[in-house]
Amino acid sequence: MIAIPGIMRHATLPSLWMFLSVFMLELLLPAISPCAVPMKDDPKGFQGLAWGTSLALRQDLEAVRSGTHVTEYRMKDGTTTFAGAEMTSMLYVSFDDQFARVTIRYQGESVHKQVLSFLESRHGNLQRIPGQMARGLNQQYTWRGSETEINLTYQGGAGRGYIFIDSRNLAPRFNDDLTDSAE
Repeated sequence: MIAIPGIMRHATLPSLWMFLSVFMLELLLPAISPCAVPMKDDPKGFQGLAWGTSLALRQDLEAVRSGTHVTEYRMKDGTTTFAGAEMTSMLYVSFDDQFARVTIRYQGESVHKQVLSFLESRHGNLQRIPGQMARGLNQQYTWRGSETEINLTYQGGAGRGYIFIDSRNLAPRFNDDLTDSAE
């Protein structure tokens, strides 16, 4: 037996508590982790531009930032429209000259509602379950298709929204590059 001030316990009790704690945590994690909605219409790219396309050859894009593997582009004419609304910025990102991601930023609650409505109508309704926060300071939504993943984050306090539209095959290479550059 193990003596705990004022209480006598068996030696196996701490291991039982550990087991129960881990078991309860495993039960609760799926309820609090964000879930991806299965995408009903995978675009396999962005606005007709297929994943893996060389962005360097496009006449309508200009490089704005370039690194060893990653190059960011924007539209030469300054177009930043998405979901029928004007966005703050829109960057097309390639990894080793293969189109892999679009990063979109926007401002304002009305634009956020328009973007969210557009994504739900195009890619599938969010599965709002009891206890899930659909409004609040920070909102995050994900749609996952066979080739594309869309992540939307909205910071209600600041009124800022971010959309990442990724190639599910190419975007993981960004993480590989970060890991390799840390060595």
